[in-house]
Amino acid sequence: MQSRISRRFFLGTAAAFAASPVLAAPPVASLRPVLRDPEFHKRAVRSVEDIIRTHKLSGNVAFALADARTGKWLECQNESLSTPPASTAKSITALYALDALGPDHQFQTRLLSTGGVINGVVQGDLILAGGGDPTLDTDALANMAAKLKALGITGVKGTFKVFEGSLPVLARIDPEQPDHVGYNPGVSGLALNFNRVHFEWKREGTGYGVTMEGRTEAFRPAVRMAVMRVQDRQTPIYTYEDRGGRDNWTVARGALGKGGSRWLPVRKPGLYAGEVFAVLAGGEGIKLGKPQIISDLPQGEVLVARSSPPLKGILRDMLRFSTNLTAEMMGLAATQKRLGRVTDLRVSAAEMNAWAKGALNMRNPQLVDHSGLGDDSRMTALDMTRAMVRVLNSDLLGILKPIAMRDEKGKVLREHPLEVRAKTGTLNFVSALCGYVTAKDGRLMAFTIFTADPSERAKITRALREGPPGGQAWNKRSKRVQQALLERWGVLYGS
Repeated sequence: MQSRISRRFFLGTAAAFAASPVLAAPPVASLRPVLRDPEFHKRAVRSVEDIIRTHKLSGNVAFALADARTGKWLECQNESLSTPPASTAKSITALYALDALGPDHQFQTRLLSTGGVINGVVQGDLILAGGGDPTLDTDALANMAAKLKALGITGVKGTFKVFEGSLPVLARIDPEQPDHVGYNPGVSGLALNFNRVHFEWKREGTGYGVTMEGRTEAFRPAVRMAVMRVQDRQTPIYTYEDRGGRDNWTVARGALGKGGSRWLPVRKPGLYAGEVFAVLAGGEGIKLGKPQIISDLPQGEVLVARSSPPLKGILRDMLRFSTNLTAEMMGLAATQKRLGRVTDLRVSAAEMNAWAKGALNMRNPQLVDHSGLGDDSRMTALDMTRAMVRVLNSDLLGILKPIAMRDEKGKVLREHPLEVRAKTGTLNFVSALCGYVTAKDGRLMAFTIFTADPSERAKITRALREGPPGGQAWNKRSKRVQQALLERWGVLYGS
């Protein structure tokens, strides 16, 4: 399903785009710069081939560069090669959510009573109802519990219930990722602490003491829905099983050392949030029983409501910290706004792909989710740069993260003449960058750089996806190639 481009979202972009008929048809061959003084530029500017060779980057390098204001193509290579976009896909999700929901949209988390309140006691059920807020944390739930107490609530005659069905309930974003990685949690309309539980271990005599908590700086409520057992083995480091209504984890004793901690993904978001809230409410003197997950939300009186920050700020943080859960929740929320209901990520991503063709001038986006985590997502550098040109005057440029230019040792070059605002993306042997670069003379260019080594990716087992051999070194080489290309373009097209 395609929709018309909204006036609110694309106001002001038409003039810039209309000045660029070249974008109506992609270049039929890779564009090479026309040099007035070949000898000067030969000495001053490194060729693309030399940049790749110098940094010993294996695999494919694809890029597309255009004047952001006119849409004129400046330089391209492998621009029509379909490549995993990694987290640069989140820039498309941000545009999709802004168009569907608006930059000021706020998500509500509510506490509802189904039977009124008499003498401080809720006569019916108390319901914690999620409304799709990806920013909800333990501190926010503690504040809601304190407000409940301030209303004079002392108890609940009925049952404590949790509703998480305002968005599809999914056990994980991408089933191909290792079980224990925190960037691949469950998804639902109720998310807490980005659906991660804090696992900490300390050596105690010949064994270990372990805790599983919904932790923030101010609170450390223990949870029972996620349990951890230490087992005498070396590998695998973690195992996971959904059993008995809990997230059941084991960890290899040989990997623990003296102590440490990490965040593990939560597969039962509603139960997690419900348990944490029950602990916090108990601290306020309000005794709640075990949370009961419900699939339908009944009518009730709103006792306490918590609003999220406006969507634009949520998306700014999503792009800055590349939070997968936020991207999936915002993409699902946008699709539900458009269609009324959505069942899973692939269906939602397909709707976003169709929207992007009409609204962003993209030809063939093939995203399978909203975060770029899924292995099957593909996009071309040409399509991504088309989108960057099309939305120049939207909110995107203002919420993209500034990208620092660095020297060979990784030190930030504070006086560098280029200013870059972009979205990064990283998967195993995939590194991507898309956004805008402003040259010294003020020329604004839209660009996309996709690098990938498919042969190395194909060798990685599921167990090694968190950190495959050679992956980090390859990524560093890719980032150096990306910076060198930006510097090349700054010289060739910015002065």
